[in-house]
Amino acid sequence: QVKLVESGGGLVQAGDSLRLACAASGLTFSTFAMGWFRQAPGREREFVAAISWPGGSRNYYADSVKGRFTISRDNAKNTVYLQMNSLKPEDTAVYYCAAARYGSVSNRAISAYEHWGQGTQVTVSS
Repeated sequence: QVKLVESGGGLVQAGDSLRLACAASGLTFSTFAMGWFRQAPGREREFVAAISWPGGSRNYYADSVKGRFTISRDNAKNTVYLQMNSLKPEDTAVYYCAAARYGSVSNRAISAYEHWGQGTQVTVSS
């Protein structure tokens, strides 16, 4: 059974940094494109970043986080990371990781991902 578990969320101040991690199990990690999405209260879930399989040579970012967030993967640890710098209050959301087997990293649609984690809360105070 595929399981994705996010960690690393928390309460920070504007300008601070956080690193989220998503540990995957029950799958051949290197065959999955991995993505991060987020959902703020009262808003739809939105794409944040994605990294290609197998080795992460290609990344895609939402315009709102480009230059501030970095996605990476460690296939030896079955883990994908999201380094978030220069955080803003508008980054406040529940962050979810997702996996798409043989997925196209440029496909930002929620429907492209078949496995999801439970999410981790990120709150940025002003």
